[in-house]
Amino acid sequence: MIRVAVSGSGQMGTMVLNTVEAQDDMQAVGVLEPQPTADPERRLTSGTVLGVHASPSELFEVTQPDVVVDFTNAAFTPTLIEAAREHGVRLVVGTSGVPAEAIEAWRRDCASSGIGGVYAANFAIGAVLQMYMATIASRFFDRAEIIELHHDRKVDSPSGTALTTARLMREARGEDFDANEPELEHLEHARGAQSGGVPIHSVRLPGFVASQEVIFGGVGQTLTLRHDSTGRDSFMPGVMLAIREVMRRDHLVVGLDALVGLT
Repeated sequence: MIRVAVSGSGQMGTMVLNTVEAQDDMQAVGVLEPQPTADPERRLTSGTVLGVHASPSELFEVTQPDVVVDFTNAAFTPTLIEAAREHGVRLVVGTSGVPAEAIEAWRRDCASSGIGGVYAANFAIGAVLQMYMATIASRFFDRAEIIELHHDRKVDSPSGTALTTARLMREARGEDFDANEPELEHLEHARGAQSGGVPIHSVRLPGFVASQEVIFGGVGQTLTLRHDSTGRDSFMPGVMLAIREVMRRDHLVVGLDALVGLT
């Protein structure tokens, strides 16, 4: 049995716990929630009651997890990465906006300790496929734009998925895209923020979970790649895959594409 704890007690964390509890080869063992107002216990749909712990060290010492899944915020995740290194715990992280230096430090820690880790901008298989197909299309178009649409409680913009998509597209192309520069801009940043010559537009509205369009434009044609997550359950197959795979890895894997055979 893989002993799994979850960092974060929001909707994603709760869904991860309930999904873990439904697996034949996993056991949910605890919750990490540093907020002082957090409830001391969490009851799962199966009836299992888990303790809620205020610090990574307390969580690791009391529950002794094999894997911790983190969907919190970029300010807290580096602290969790450091604590996991000290306790030899594997991490699966889906938090957006984790600083690059924290990821690189984590990569070095995994390499030196031989303990695996997984960091992914998006755990929906369809989103991973979209990013992969966008890299293919990037070799054939000079211009592209990204529109990402999320719920209005998302704290960061652009999304980690959009930033990763733009980076992968730029790498596949080998140079910046040819971004349209307006001669007259009535509102600042009306053309979006750019990454590698790809304007990114962020929409934040109730009703969305996570959607992304990658639009390529050429002479007499456009190509649109769109993915929609209509529920958070769309992320669960990818999270469960990452939990199982991180137990087999001895290094940090960045991106779910490496776990599904796309790289």
